Amino acid sequence: MTNVEVKNLHVNYGLIKAVKGISFSFKSGEITSLIGSNGAGKTTTLKALCGLLPHKGEILLNGEDIATLNAPDRLRKKIALCPEGRGIFPNLTVTENLMLGAYLQKSKDKIQHLIEQQFTMFSRLAERKDQLAGTLSGGEQQMLAISRALMSEPDMLLLDEPSLGLAPIIIEQIFQKFVDLKKTGLGVLVIEQNASLALEVSEKAYVLETGSITLEGRGEDLLHDKRVIDAYLS
Repeated sequence: MTNVEVKNLHVNYGLIKAVKGISFSFKSGEITSLIGSNGAGKTTTLKALCGLLPHKGEILLNGEDIATLNAPDRLRKKIALCPEGRGIFPNLTVTENLMLGAYLQKSKDKIQHLIEQQFTMFSRLAERKDQLAGTLSGGEQQMLAISRALMSEPDMLLLDEPSLGLAPIIIEQIFQKFVDLKKTGLGVLVIEQNASLALEVSEKAYVLETGSITLEGRGEDLLHDKRVIDAYLS
């Protein structure tokens, strides 16, 4: 089992304290959600975990502090990010986008195997494997972004606003994939403005407000917490 403990994480933008000493944890085989409004520090937190922003504090991966590692080395430690806005390469095909997700992998046979795995999980991508990514629908682009992150065979998948801009039926389908992935042993940390759906599928959840964690608990419990309902679900 893989376990990540974040202790006293601080991230500053100049004089602005974006993340103010938060501590939380997540582990393999579970979905953990981090909910909050715009500007709460959710994206900043994920970027810090992946080594994309300078930060202070400890990030313990099975007890080993990886806070000093750069982004590629954290990816080698099996922590992958699916960024907000998808970040796909529109002028490359679906298959080429997936290949970029496996850039740490040297074996062509293994890369092909990983691609086939993604096409099995997201059959719609298989149907569009030679299509330019920029011509995909929003939902298909989100599927591609998730698949590209999975090409690195992560133990922990970090997802930044995966439902943003998608139709409700597509959102339901994508969140079901997260539940399926969890059952394979993958750990999922998702930040999401769609608080209701995130809490429904999460074993554990945290509420982030202006850079601080104000509530934490089981997803099901927070789903029925009056403070959460008033702030995010009403």
